[in-house]
Order: sequence, then structure tokens, then C-alpha cells
Amino acid sequence: MKVKDVMHQGATCVQPTTRVKEIAKRMRDNDIGVVPVCANDRLVGIITDRDITCRAVAATGNLGKMTAQEVMTKHVVCCSPEDYIGRAIELMEAKRVRQLPVTASQKTVVGILSLGDISQKLKIQLSGKVLQAVSAHHL
Repeated sequence: MKVKDVMHQGATCVQPTTRVKEIAKRMRDNDIGVVPVCANDRLVGIITDRDITCRAVAATGNLGKMTAQEVMTKHVVCCSPEDYIGRAIELMEAKRVRQLPVTASQKTVVGILSLGDISQKLKIQLSGKVLQAVSAHHL
């Protein structure tokens, strides 16, 4: 099975200059916890709800003026829609991430692969193994 068979198709990206408050509203309104950051249709970062909490809310700067580029994770781990799901799961486990942007050529975002997607489409034993590995505390 390939990533394209499991992933959530499509993703709405934000620009690096998008205000954090706008991103948080999108997350709330769309019931999502991650938003890719793109410039010229290329993935340049990702913002999670945890990034907003730990990097924006906990920061000493002006939250109302903070932008995506100030709080995003810049070194994004991603996969291809043509990757086998096992490879993507290994990557999620190794990097301890709950979502992977799925990118086509030129780092164009075509979807998101999440633990939820995996739990819906794969056997429960495998889903549990991934969840346990990804959720383990960082040493």
C-alpha cells in the first residue's frame, strides 16, 4: 500500500507572512492541528498547534503580530505519495512526528498523512505500534 492510498488529499497552505492568529483560526475552523507553510507553491515549513503554543504564546513577542515564519518548523520531514506506507511509518517513528506533509515534485504539497489516517486505513495492531512509537517522550 502506498501513501497516496492512505493520506488525506489536499492541504491548505499559508504564506510565511500569514499571522499566527489567522493560522490558529484556520486550525480551529477546520479541526486540524497542522498547516503547511509554502512560498511560491513550495513547502518551506510547517506549523502545528504545539508550535503555536510553545513558540508563539509562550514567547515574549507581540502575539498579534507574529507570523508563520517566526514560529514554523523549518526542517520539515515529508514523504511522497508514491512512497510505501511502511517507509512513511518508519519515518514518523524515527522523527516522532504525528503528521507528514506529502509532497510531489518541487516540494509541492499534495496532502497530509496523519496518525488518524493510518488508524482509519491500516490494521489496529500496526496503528497502535505507530502511535506508541511516535508518542514516546523524547530523551
